[in-house]
Amino acid sequence: MTQDELKALVGQAALQYVIPGEVVGVGTGSTVNKFIDALASMKDQIPGAVSSSEASTARMRTLGIPVLDASEVTELSVYIDGADEIDARGFMVKGGGAALTREKIVAAMSRRFVCIADESKMVPVLGAFPLPVEVIPMAAARLMRQFQQLGGKAHVRLKDGQPLVTDNGQHILDVTGLQITDPLGFENQVNQWPGVVTVGVFAHQKADVCLLGTPGGVKTLSF
Repeated sequence: MTQDELKALVGQAALQYVIPGEVVGVGTGSTVNKFIDALASMKDQIPGAVSSSEASTARMRTLGIPVLDASEVTELSVYIDGADEIDARGFMVKGGGAALTREKIVAAMSRRFVCIADESKMVPVLGAFPLPVEVIPMAAARLMRQFQQLGGKAHVRLKDGQPLVTDNGQHILDVTGLQITDPLGFENQVNQWPGVVTVGVFAHQKADVCLLGTPGGVKTLSF
């Protein structure tokens, strides 16, 4: 089974967590795109969705799924999103698609976080995938030095030779060389650094359930 087929499988499986009559939180990325395509089949059963990125918003609107502003919604029953890495406790690294800040906001609004991923994303220790950190541009150089003190190597993410600009108008640092054995402690620490908008460790907003695409089908992990 190809990676694309595995993504489609978990995207379809995530529909069982969507509660008819309730607004759903929708993440960002290639696996989530498969979920959005599946969600279109039940768009008449939900009031709409809160989206974590401009890209997901555009895809949902194209498929006729109403997109609501986060300020219009008090709470979401479920948030469905992918991960760049997830460990055995449900802690994740996210932000490969540069939407980590809005993803964390929507996750914080939700009673339940359902992660959809293929089995290549399951890791024993977070950190092999370059850790995304959304930063205010003027702080980037200093923050790169702070990550160096932790043993990491950070660089500014580029797009077409220029620093990538997020949906929030900020830049992304990608940090390699880290082993994040204490995700909660690490998230707390980096959150304190002036100039950090969001660190891509999702420990406070960890997954409650992970639907993992495997060649044998969808494996459900609960944390």
